[in-house]
Amino acid sequence: MKRSLLLLLLCIPFLSAFPQQIDGELYNLTKIKNGYRSKRISSYDKNGYNGDRIVGIKPNEKVTICDIQGAGIINHIWFTIAPPPHLVNRNDIILRIYWDENDYPSVESPIGPFFGQGWDESYNFTSYALSTGPANGTGMSTYFMMPFEKGARIEIENQADNVIDNIFFYVDYYEVDKLPKDIGRFHAWYNREITNPKDPKTGGEIANIDGKENYVFADIKGKGHFIGLNYYVQNPSTAWYGEGDDMWFIDGEEIPSMVGTGTEDFFNTSWCPKEPFQSPFFGYPRVNGETGWLGRTHVYRFFITDPVFFEKSLKATIEHGTSNDMDLDIATVAYWYQDKACPIPTIPNKAERKLKPLINFWHIHQMRQTWKKTKGDNSWGDE
Repeated sequence: MKRSLLLLLLCIPFLSAFPQQIDGELYNLTKIKNGYRSKRISSYDKNGYNGDRIVGIKPNEKVTICDIQGAGIINHIWFTIAPPPHLVNRNDIILRIYWDENDYPSVESPIGPFFGQGWDESYNFTSYALSTGPANGTGMSTYFMMPFEKGARIEIENQADNVIDNIFFYVDYYEVDKLPKDIGRFHAWYNREITNPKDPKTGGEIANIDGKENYVFADIKGKGHFIGLNYYVQNPSTAWYGEGDDMWFIDGEEIPSMVGTGTEDFFNTSWCPKEPFQSPFFGYPRVNGETGWLGRTHVYRFFITDPVFFEKSLKATIEHGTSNDMDLDIATVAYWYQDKACPIPTIPNKAERKLKPLINFWHIHQMRQTWKKTKGDNSWGDE
């Protein structure tokens, strides 16, 4: 009897925890849903042959990928595009998604940065909800759930200078009789800025309390929760760029209620990393190969289990260097849900997205020689 009682007491913590342990994606797959029908729109050849693609999208031409009527939930999108990025810049192929018969997009971004590839490059990238690869990142996928009540329209615009020869795609979705209660709409927004030091004359650290000079990666009006960020930075110097703190202004705050301790800390890493690393929620799929932190780096973080909630608005920002003291080329794609489909800020135009050339050791040598002339030809460099 005593032994049985002891076993029962030992089992109580396990039994009380069990309901939480079985709640998850694998458990949810066991649930049989009513009123759901799986649907797909793809680029397959309607004549039954192997011409499974859209052909010849000219510069400045728009193509509707799908125009779905009624209620549903997109659960998977896949693209591959030819020719490769060095011939058709992925920064100039624009992805837009419209929800619920709105005439404004709630998703707008260059297709490369949206799926996790910065600049005009192609490389493998793996995360919880977005991926590119294999074959050097040629397959682009997202598993973000994207609900809609009155229709969904996906559009591609070719703002590049060359013809897009081929686009292959899948759009998989559930057709539903009625959306579940309190289900949000997916949003995504691309931004880009060439930052400048806040006060280049003084040098050194400057107090930054209000974040007015910070880079803005989300500027949202309405109610919802923030779920992810792709962050692309090109650094024209060898100095460490990652002392910039993240600052979050929730529901109209003038002083942020959420403040971080550094860029690499915000992305769940530490001590100035410079090595490829990928996990479901954060990582460095692309790191610079130059001296110090010169060159291009791609970092991501997804707030899948720790979303940032807001009732009226969210302005999410990050410093560019310590107290905004660095020249950087920063581009981002932010991802979030809102209680209804809302317009997003205008994304930078083609001229504003024009890529900056890479700086290498020879450019730095030339800059040093120019600097020496202002200090005297015998200057060593620590003056």
